[in-house]
Amino acid sequence: MTGRPIGVFDSGVGGLTVLRALQERLPRERFVYLGDTARLPYGTKSADTVVRYALQAADALVHASVKALIVACNTASAVALPAMSARHAALPVIGVVEPGAEAAAAASRSGMIAVIGTEATVRGGAYQRAIAARLPQAQIRAAACQLFVALAEEGWTDGPIARATAQRYLEPLFRDEGLAGAAAVPDTLVLGCTHFPMLRAVIREVIGPTVRIVDSAATTALAVERSLHERGLLSSSAAAAGLRLLATDGVARFAAVGTRFLGRSIQPHEVELVDL
Repeated sequence: MTGRPIGVFDSGVGGLTVLRALQERLPRERFVYLGDTARLPYGTKSADTVVRYALQAADALVHASVKALIVACNTASAVALPAMSARHAALPVIGVVEPGAEAAAAASRSGMIAVIGTEATVRGGAYQRAIAARLPQAQIRAAACQLFVALAEEGWTDGPIARATAQRYLEPLFRDEGLAGAAAVPDTLVLGCTHFPMLRAVIREVIGPTVRIVDSAATTALAVERSLHERGLLSSSAAAAGLRLLATDGVARFAAVGTRFLGRSIQPHEVELVDL
């Protein structure tokens, strides 16, 4: 079983940032990545719809004989993880929310934490609950930043449009409301969407140099390594390493946009078109 691939699922290409961290952390592993590009974005869908789509994607990856399911989508992690874990109880099923929340609770000095994500992630409150479970005294501000997704996919990650959008979304979160000076301003920001690390530079420009930014990709990769080690599922041979890319629509666009997210060239012929 150790030679079987790790399944990674996202609604589109954003989860490739998580896949990139996983490949860096676990260079001996094989991966199957599924982007449900025919039905994105998940962030504006109802909870019932997200659960239905996520279960279909999980079933497809299990059919590919994966040894673990990584939900590299904040919306699906926030909404559908319990349903996916229940259906595939024999496998490790790991989302990005819990590792991100753990990192945020550890990073914050003041307990003031800001969370940004898609509409569904913020509305569902998964990060807020996960952070509060680890840091009960935490004060959490959250905002949906849906336009960041489009900017990341278009490659508009710097310049006046990206900067103005970041200011519009982030300045209210980091505004001192006059209650306790600097202590009333978050000292930690959680990037609660896998697209958002693509805008890290402009986000940093807006929030300043002292705020700690938590990107759940690296912490998720660490959680996956820990879980596979505990179950004796880590691959012992580098010869097994590899990557299979699946998409439900738009192979050419997946390759073009995914190249930026994965950090290496993806050619359209490398992406298999599948139907869920």
